[in-house]
Amino acid sequence: MSSDTLISVKNLSRYYGNFCAVDNINFEVKRGQILGFLGPNGAGKTTTMQMITGTLAPTTGQISLAGHDLLDYPIQAKTAIGYLPEQPPVYKEMRVNEYLQFCAKLHNIPSSAISYAVNNAIEQCGLNAVAKRLIGNLSKGYQQRVGIAQAIIHTPQVVILDEPTIGLDPIQIREIRALIRRLGKEHSVILSTHILPEVQAVCSHVQIINRGQFILNDTIDGLLNQMQSTHLQASFHNLPSIEQLEQIQYIESVEIFADNKVRIQHNIENSPVETLVEQSVANNWRLYELIPEQRTLEQVFVDLTNADEDSLITRRIA
Repeated sequence: MSSDTLISVKNLSRYYGNFCAVDNINFEVKRGQILGFLGPNGAGKTTTMQMITGTLAPTTGQISLAGHDLLDYPIQAKTAIGYLPEQPPVYKEMRVNEYLQFCAKLHNIPSSAISYAVNNAIEQCGLNAVAKRLIGNLSKGYQQRVGIAQAIIHTPQVVILDEPTIGLDPIQIREIRALIRRLGKEHSVILSTHILPEVQAVCSHVQIINRGQFILNDTIDGLLNQMQSTHLQASFHNLPSIEQLEQIQYIESVEIFADNKVRIQHNIENSPVETLVEQSVANNWRLYELIPEQRTLEQVFVDLTNADEDSLITRRIA
């Protein structure tokens, strides 16, 4: 395993009786990555996170954290991880600084270093203004920040965040996302979520899981390439016929709508835009609008999960 690989997961599965929650997955997380772990509810995200953090035993498979096998060297492996579960593990009757001191002791931080560790976590998570307040009196956004602070107080190499913005208002979501991006500069981060814009906003890599299996493992740039559409919307003052448009190289099909508008499907590798403009001028079609369609992340996600469903049905029939 490369020294830059902080998490290595091989042939990982988890069964609950006959139900397979996670089905033979493999992946790596390298130093400096913010990995978006994306999937619908019940896809296996939280189960995978629990196995990686050692709070749930896998049925089969191997997990290595910062070069330490989780089964053979559990203490060394878990020391490399900071974990924020979906419900922050905070004691609401404690003050923020008291709670973080308590967490520092749980992580065996030497007494002489506790004050620095607590102050550093408070600074990174923007908790200076509430450091002496009771956690139970804080907003949910600040409680999430406290949860992240306890996850990074021992400066782990990897931080795992499970649904860190769920239930927050838009301003709180923006603040937590900014915090995650800052963490990504010093830590490797796994962000588990079912919120599609979350991944696009903060992550460098993305994995999509559905029914316990990976259906996508790519960089964000690769995902954005998948979001490129093969359709154009065009408007003409003098509408050409479908036959005239379909004769243009790379145009595969045409739909005509009201007000002289058309929707053009073209070859995925090539765009007909230049030729379309030339033909419009030559034939006096008077093209006045040409808009490339953009697939949304939601559409990519739905397409991938639907394809996964279709393949599952096919396997069952076969």
